[in-house]
Parts: sequence; C-alpha cells; structure tokens
Amino acid sequence: MQTHFNNAQLADPATARSNEILRSCVHCGFCTATCPTYKVLGDELDSPRGRIYLIKDMLENSKVPDKNTVKHIDRCLSCLSCMTTCPSGVHYMHLVDHAREYIEKNYKRSADERLLRWLLARILPYPGRFRLALAGARLARPFRKFIPDARLRAMLEMAPAKLPLRSPNDQPQILQAQNVRRKRVALLTGCAQRTLNTDINDATIRLLRRHGCDVVIPKGMGCCGALSHHMGKTHESHRLAESNIRALVAEIDGEGLDAVVINTSGCGTTVKDYGHMFRDGSLADDAAKVAALAQDISEIMSEIGLQDATHAEPLRVAYHAACSLQHGQQIRSAPKDLLKAAGFHVVEPRDSHICCGSAGTYNLLQPEISTELKTRKVASLKALNPQVISAGNIGCMMQIGSGTSLPIVHTVELLDWATGGPKPRSLEHLLVSRLAEAQGILGDRHALLQD
Repeated sequence: MQTHFNNAQLADPATARSNEILRSCVHCGFCTATCPTYKVLGDELDSPRGRIYLIKDMLENSKVPDKNTVKHIDRCLSCLSCMTTCPSGVHYMHLVDHAREYIEKNYKRSADERLLRWLLARILPYPGRFRLALAGARLARPFRKFIPDARLRAMLEMAPAKLPLRSPNDQPQILQAQNVRRKRVALLTGCAQRTLNTDINDATIRLLRRHGCDVVIPKGMGCCGALSHHMGKTHESHRLAESNIRALVAEIDGEGLDAVVINTSGCGTTVKDYGHMFRDGSLADDAAKVAALAQDISEIMSEIGLQDATHAEPLRVAYHAACSLQHGQQIRSAPKDLLKAAGFHVVEPRDSHICCGSAGTYNLLQPEISTELKTRKVASLKALNPQVISAGNIGCMMQIGSGTSLPIVHTVELLDWATGGPKPRSLEHLLVSRLAEAQGILGDRHALLQD
C-alpha cells in the first residue's frame, strides 16, 4: 500500500510504525475470510482491509476522527485472526492499537460513552473495586430488563450469581516447589480473574509446584494493562504495565526468574508486547526483559512435561482456542497436546479460529455483535457432544459459560486434576449425574431380575 506521510508525521514513533504496517498491506483480502465481524455484518469497512483504509486516511491526513470511522474501528474485536491469515505479515495489532490511541486523544465521544469507558477502566483492572461492583450488579440484575441501554444490561448479566472467596495464593509470597526445584517462576495473577474465578490461579500454582517450580507472586504486581490499552487509554495502560515491569524486574535482578507464567491469554499477548509498548522510554530494557520471559502456562508445561498424569477421568473435552492464544501468541497445539497427554479425549469445533465475542471489554461495549458470535460458538461446541469445555482465557470462559449449561473450565484445572490435584468444582455435577445414571441402570437390572 502506498502511503504519503510527511517527515513531521514520521518523527512520531507510533506513526512511523503504522506507516511500516500500512506499506506491507497488498489489499489481497485474505483477511476478510477469517474476520468475525465481516462474517456477521458483511460490510467491507468491518473487515481488516476496510479498517486499514479508514486508519490510513485518518492518520495520513491528521484528521479529527469522524463518527463512521470510530464506529468501524470500535467494532473490531482485536482477535488478530487476520494476522494469522495474512500472507504479507501485516502487523494489524500495532496498527489498530495506534488508531484507538489516536481516537481517544482526538475524538469526543458522547457523555454516556465516555462515562462507560471511564468506569470500565477504573473498575475492571482493580480486583477490590471489581468485586464491589459485581456485588452491586447482582442486586440490580433482577431489574435489567427495564434498562434501555444494551451495554448496561450486558454488564449486569455478566455478574455471576456467586463470587468465590478471595484466595490467599494471590497475595505477594513465594510458594516453594514440592520436590527438587527445577525452575523459579513468577505468576501473573491478573485482575478480573482474581475476582471471577480464583480456582485458576490456585490450580496453576499447584501444578507448577508439583512439577518442581518455586512460584513467586511479586509485591506490587497487578493488572497487565490490556483492558485499558485496547480502549486507547495508553497513559493508564502504561501506568499499570510499569508497575508490573518494576515488580518483575526486582525479582529478575534479585534471585532471578526462569519465566513469567501467565494463565490468561489476553494478558499474555500484552505482556509479550511490553518490549514494543515501551521501546522508546526509560523502561525499554526492563520491558524487553519481562517480555522475553513471558510464557503461557501451556508453554512452560510443554517444556517441563507432565508427570504422573493418571488421576483424571477420560472425559470428552471440547477445546476452545482463545484468539489471544492462537492468533496473538501463535500457540495452537500445546494446550491440546497437554490435555491428550493427561488422558482426555480432545475434540475441536468447526471454525475454531473464529472469536467467541468476548475480547476483553468487547462483550460490554458491543453486546449485539458479541452475542451473535457467542451463539455461533456455543452451537459449534455443543455439536461435539462434549462432557466439558476447556479454554485458556477467563473472558472466553465467562462468555461461553453464559450461553450453555455445559461445564467450562480452564485447561490448567484439568491438567492439575490429572496430575494429582482436586477435581474442578464445576465438574462435580458430572459425578452426581454418573451416580444417578448408574443407580438407574442397577434399578432397571433389578426390575428385570424380578420379572
């Protein structure tokens, strides 16, 4: 793609990077075939190629963003399926992130939109605030049908019926390996996940310790910054990321770290991009160190190898590939291979590359499109007749779980169970249903014998 940025524009590192990305696009349109919003809406401007044209025009001409451009860029999930598909290597993630930052600085949204985005940025990254907000949402949930704004209704529907108790494992500490230490790792405990599902971090810690890892929860670590980053709130996202970088570098420069383990794939994609995010600042070297050590839990467990994976039941598991894992981090086979090694029968749905519609805050900001994608994803998963659904991202778990009664668990919970940990709580009803089924069979046999 030909571009016409002037020298003054190219002096800005973000614009220079966007220029590189734009010039790599050859308009081939392969991205339209795998773009979820294009598949749902059928509008060229809701495809990566269409959005690239809009972003080019906006940045190149230093325009105040217009309502139409903002609408189509807001509709992008940042699922990054287009990056997997693109034969030219267009780095769409950096481009759309720059566009969102530009919009945030130069476009005045409506008062209700500004308030909603402000609330999301001020609540979701902070577990204490998020827990309090969810408690209030549960009280308001019975009245959600009377609320005209679909986005506010989506926020109320997100609130679970019951919140887990806070886990002591999320506090700063060092949890030692259960046998000979093989690695010393830090665990990014996240923000929303610490409120919505404490079992995930608990299972991760058990699994790592059982496999010879000292697990460090560094002091001062919190949200990775992804939620604010994808709303274009760069200052806020960098402030959160800086805290993580400083906390992790203190451990790297102290006793050292072999890895920064992440069990929320959306966070993993962002942390692995810290080097780019801070490339021009004083934290450039430290950010690059952290990014280089970042590993998804499936990556480090593939490296270590599962030990004594004989404890779980051979359930039929439908594996949902989170976009941030398969497209953002290009991790596709590791989670499935680990589940198979643990004795589970793994099946995948059709169109497994298509997003479920969660995408961070997308299901709250674009509930109509998100709901359509959720409906399609749930239907494709249920068609497999699984006993359980597995995913590697809390957002996907909440999104899919709201559309089906099938149990959905994090992949790490199944791996923990298979190697000696407790059975995931959401699978307890499977045991009850199997007992009921067995009792029914025995009852039928008894009746036949009496006859």
